[in-house]
Amino acid sequence: MHRLYENEDITVFWNSDKCRHAKRCVTGCPGVFDIQRKPWIDLSGAENAAIWQTIQKCPTGALKVTFNHGIEIVFEEEHNRSAAYVAETKQKIGECVYTESTEGWMIVHTETDPECQGKGIAKRLVYRVLEQAEKRKIRVIPVCSYAAKVLGE
Repeated sequence: MHRLYENEDITVFWNSDKCRHAKRCVTGCPGVFDIQRKPWIDLSGAENAAIWQTIQKCPTGALKVTFNHGIEIVFEEEHNRSAAYVAETKQKIGECVYTESTEGWMIVHTETDPECQGKGIAKRLVYRVLEQAEKRKIRVIPVCSYAAKVLGE
């Protein structure tokens, strides 16, 4: 299972299939990571720097973090996509497009503007589609090579 947790400044990605050492997170930043709570990650429980430092110590790579860079990720069901917008100007700078089939949602294309690449935006786009599919209990099939890479991590 893949999840993302966001605040204004950072996004935390969690891959439960890789998670084997939650104790390190809980002891490193107990206000954020609490395995007794659902959801178990609450980014309001500590400063971003403390969260970042704790995640950097994750031995399995189950947790990853990135800065949001003033980019908002919006799920747009009417367009079968998640889209990335510059918060200040509302300019679209990326999208993750899916098609609906009898098997589930097939992610067919993920792209960000070239000047925005390498900032974790595309990963946030894929996770947002996955998050919405999981809420609806719909299977996700990563057809696009980038989505397949992200979901295979």
